Amino acid sequence: MFPILLLLFILVPIVEIGLFIQVGGFLGVWTTIFLVIFTALIGASLVRSQGIATLLSVQSRLQQGELPAQQIVEGVMLAVAGVLLLTPGFMTDTLGMIVLLPKPRAIIAKQLMKRVQVNGMHSGFHTNAGQGNPFQNQDKGDGNVFEGEFEKKDDQDKDRLN
Repeated sequence: MFPILLLLFILVPIVEIGLFIQVGGFLGVWTTIFLVIFTALIGASLVRSQGIATLLSVQSRLQQGELPAQQIVEGVMLAVAGVLLLTPGFMTDTLGMIVLLPKPRAIIAKQLMKRVQVNGMHSGFHTNAGQGNPFQNQDKGDGNVFEGEFEKKDDQDKDRLN
């Protein structure tokens, strides 16, 4: 992982500098600077609106009792898109804009979710991505079921034996 990050930290600025030189030679210095600032402002605005839409989608899925895994991944991708758009450069702005578009973002999120396996904690229920509601009882009757009642006691009663 470290060699890949090192390569990215070296190659991305080199490509961006080359693009700045090419675009600056074609459009001029001030137009290029304006274009970089303009894309950062537009990108920040789009990240905000898309982020709010994703948050509303997460809340809707949670209210329906579903696990909003795709929406959470898309939310993280929106944060990455925001960083890419605020980073000065044409290549990072292009990548950020691609991630901002809903269709490519959904496709990339699905591909990421296929590659990443999430193991739930062993706390009585199992979470398997794409297999329904993780909060429903997944027990098929092959184990012991214990029913019981509980009573919540106030902190005043903690010193009592009963």
